[in-house]
Amino acid sequence: MDFTIAPDPEEFVSKIASLHRKGVSPTGKFGFPVPTVCGIMERTVEWEDSWATSFTHQLKDVIKYDNETNGPWPAFDDACNQLIDVVIPRLLGALQSDGRNIIPTLIHGDLWERNVGIDMETGDIITFDAGSTYAHNEMEFGTWRCSWAFYFNSPIYMRLYQRYIEPSEPAEEFDDRNRLYSLHPYLNDSAGHPGSASRLIAYNDMLYLCEKYAPLETLERYNPDHDITVTGNYVPFVMKQLE
Repeated sequence: MDFTIAPDPEEFVSKIASLHRKGVSPTGKFGFPVPTVCGIMERTVEWEDSWATSFTHQLKDVIKYDNETNGPWPAFDDACNQLIDVVIPRLLGALQSDGRNIIPTLIHGDLWERNVGIDMETGDIITFDAGSTYAHNEMEFGTWRCSWAFYFNSPIYMRLYQRYIEPSEPAEEFDDRNRLYSLHPYLNDSAGHPGSASRLIAYNDMLYLCEKYAPLETLERYNPDHDITVTGNYVPFVMKQLE
């Protein structure tokens, strides 16, 4: 398996879009029939009609996992609570309100560069090590925003994907939803790598979302110097969490 070559964008995104279109939830709800894992963390995947509720289960999982590894951080806990109590109901609730709806779809669930390779004999694109759930299709791309992304962060992949499946409405909030979804891989990485930059990046992204959707005077302020979408910083992923 070759991991050094980026998959052809058109071929790759067509496969992902096909998965999202064909992977229809058997219950019509968000979740999964059995628990799935991401790294060593088991996801809470009970069936839910509300995507905001379903995602909240998964986010609480990684917050708990991160706190168990890295210890308490009161300011972080305050941001987490505001995000869960106010931001998520507003940002993800909008997907299923005012006549809007989203269809639960099967996602890979851990789609990043080291889970995608090129078969050396056939040239086929192979994806593996999935942590699948029936979710909002856009959750798939939270990892593409992360500091360790080195070719999926190229705009060509998302632009081509959106030719197959357009952003959910409200479309103008797509980037904010992507920032929210990136919190899951960031905190999972933070829990697996104590002391890494991922916790601070996730915390800062929470502050950004809270300031925009649910301002709270007691929270710290968002710092653009800690935002990789502003700084462009790249942090290589260290695969040690399973040792």
